Amino acid sequence: MPFAQINLIEGRTEDQKRAVIEKVTQALVEAVGAPRETVRVMIVEVPKSHWGIGGVSAKDLGR
Repeated sequence: MPFAQINLIEGRTEDQKRAVIEKVTQALVEAVGAPRETVRVMIVEVPKSHWGIGGVSAKDLGR
């Protein structure tokens, strides 16, 4: 059973997250031949203050 964990900065819409789940699932089906119903995708939303880019939080960068 393939399991994909995707880390994203908070703020994506439900539609965007649905699209990520759908496309990552399809990629795993195609890449490793996994049956679609066995693929698991977990999205972890990280607060902007907990995501660093170049030594500065994404929140402080206005991302």
